[in-house]
Amino acid sequence: MPPQSSRSAITIHWVSPLPPAETDIAHYTARILPALSARAEIVLWTNALEWDLSLERYCTVRHFDPDTILPRDFTTARRGTGPEVVFIHIGNSWVYHAGFLRLAQRIPSVVVLHDLAIQELMIEAVEYNEWEAARYLAGMEKWYGAEGMQTGKACLAKDKKGADLSSVMPGYELAMEKALSILTHTSPAQSIIQARLPELTCHLLPLPFEIGPEPMRAQMSTGPLRLLQFGWIGPNRRLEQVLEALAQMPKDFDFRLDVMGKIWNPAAIQSKLVELNLVDQVCLHGFVPDAILEDALRQADLVLNMRYPSMGEASGSQLRIWNAGAPAAVTRLGWYAELPDNVAYFIDLEDERAQLHALFSTLAADRRAGAEIGAAGRAYFEAHHDPDTYAQEIVKIAHQSAEKDNQTLARSLSAQYSLKR
Repeated sequence: MPPQSSRSAITIHWVSPLPPAETDIAHYTARILPALSARAEIVLWTNALEWDLSLERYCTVRHFDPDTILPRDFTTARRGTGPEVVFIHIGNSWVYHAGFLRLAQRIPSVVVLHDLAIQELMIEAVEYNEWEAARYLAGMEKWYGAEGMQTGKACLAKDKKGADLSSVMPGYELAMEKALSILTHTSPAQSIIQARLPELTCHLLPLPFEIGPEPMRAQMSTGPLRLLQFGWIGPNRRLEQVLEALAQMPKDFDFRLDVMGKIWNPAAIQSKLVELNLVDQVCLHGFVPDAILEDALRQADLVLNMRYPSMGEASGSQLRIWNAGAPAAVTRLGWYAELPDNVAYFIDLEDERAQLHALFSTLAADRRAGAEIGAAGRAYFEAHHDPDTYAQEIVKIAHQSAEKDNQTLARSLSAQYSLKR
């Protein structure tokens, strides 16, 4: 572990999934850790039972119980004596974030909101006994009124799906009970949060990704068109719609689709492949090591990264695609809608299938057609998503939030003293 330049440097307690957790938030933490640990004392906190030991080259890693840890326990774990602040990362997977949600409701922190819509996190946390139904329903009533309460009950009874609420009752407000400030990675999410929670500062930083060497593309000039989809593939990632579009292509359209990552319902997708007669052309790999994914990105003629509804997130998958210099198809919504026109192929939801058909045909006729898109995406990525700049801004946010926390504590102590008098 490298020595800190000063024991009075700020300490950042970073509560996040860590590798080898199969979520990009874990890898995002690992990617920024070298730059972040060079600027502050970092203590990583996880409720998982294992983590990649290489993280300890940069900082301390601690296991914790989100239901029992107290502020003094954070303080005890650090080596410095300067200000300190807790950052809690909230995504939409109950597996990785249910405990963090409970912690965020107890401990003052900077909440890093990776997904604006977190209904699935909350509903599944209740289903798997990781959160109290009464707490969820009280929060829904507080923020969305009687309709929110009834909708919440319908979701718990499985009469409604959490994903269907993303635009009307996203649910992020329930994670903000103790928030000192919020960090988001998209300007649409920032605008929504600022309008909804004007008393809280909402910071905006572009999602970072380690900028790799100049990509070495390895596309084939003959053979099947190589298509790729990867990541955590939930119902909103449009895989079913992509399969339906592929099934309607002309019989002489030669392609291979590799799907690498966790699929929300593998059995349903397997059945879909049988139904559409695509079993021989689509391969479901499951989660794969980074080296295999990087090789697939180098070979891909097109990466499918569409999503609807948007969960209000920036896409770590898209940053990985740009890093590889590969062309991607994205839905023109949310964060993607604010990107320059030349960094991806934009698909309009209302004309999705026809536009996919046209794109597939274009790329099948000319494998180099996507090269310009891939190169422009890589240039945009290099200009906007550098981890060093991100780490500098995180430290600024930490100082501002630590000062706010001290002011809040001082007001609380003053009020208690006045009451006693």
